[in-house]
Amino acid sequence: MLERFEIPELEPDLIQRIKVDGHEVVAYSYGTGDDVLLCLNGGPGLPCDYLRDAHAWLKDRGLRVVAFDQLGTGKADRPEDKALWNIARYVEEVETVRKALGLGQVHLLGHSWGGWLAIEYSIHYPEAVKTLILENTVADIPHLSQELGRLRSALGSETVAMMQRHEAKGSVDHPEYQAAVTLLNYRHVCRLEEWPAPVQRSLDDWNMGPYETMQGPNEFLYIGNLRDWNRLKEMGEFRMPILITTGQHDELTPACSLRMKLAAPHAEVHVFPNSSHMPFYEEPEAYFPALLSFLEQHSS
Repeated sequence: MLERFEIPELEPDLIQRIKVDGHEVVAYSYGTGDDVLLCLNGGPGLPCDYLRDAHAWLKDRGLRVVAFDQLGTGKADRPEDKALWNIARYVEEVETVRKALGLGQVHLLGHSWGGWLAIEYSIHYPEAVKTLILENTVADIPHLSQELGRLRSALGSETVAMMQRHEAKGSVDHPEYQAAVTLLNYRHVCRLEEWPAPVQRSLDDWNMGPYETMQGPNEFLYIGNLRDWNRLKEMGEFRMPILITTGQHDELTPACSLRMKLAAPHAEVHVFPNSSHMPFYEEPEAYFPALLSFLEQHSS
């Protein structure tokens, strides 16, 4: 049996503010390696702490690890214009950050919403992507909504009816509805009894403006402007090496990963049996060897 890997806490080697759309985002760099791992975190609306802190130690493997607080999150500026919360603008934000930091061609790692962003970015800037790492994400949100319905059904018909009633009434802040969401979160977002400090830190600073505009009120109801987003066809044109990872219990289910694999048959897929949405914290002793093996195959 593999020993559990303890992720070390590291301070950034460099923190930089970058102008984007008349505002500023904040980038964090670890290490000085020639190969760059650019991490796009989930949300939308989350600070990058949880993903940044999990992967920062990879600088000891010769990588330069870079993450940034997207506009509206963390230490970045927080404008309130809802027109800013769309995936096309975020694609240009990623490109602005990549150019401003002089990162060149990158290993692009996107987790959850960051995976949707990584796919969309790779459609528009494929020459900037050395490899594409799609972690606990999807390329077809209508299919994801079907899968989330299946996960919700495991709570029982009465609970599902209760959730649907509150969703119809617009009372999703009701305690009984929130109790059902909390149970789903512990089943399908992070199955650890105590969530890691970087995860809790990101969640405590969540900007719900981008989240509700683009996704919806919680992880299990997609009614925002991304509800019809589907890039499976475009993924079929990708030629860069692709790694797809998921957890057996992930909210963004293995069935969603299969759809991406069928769209891009050359992709490599890993399903972590004891994880949900955060295998880098739930099952690091299995996750990191898979990630490092992939990166070592395709590094300079």
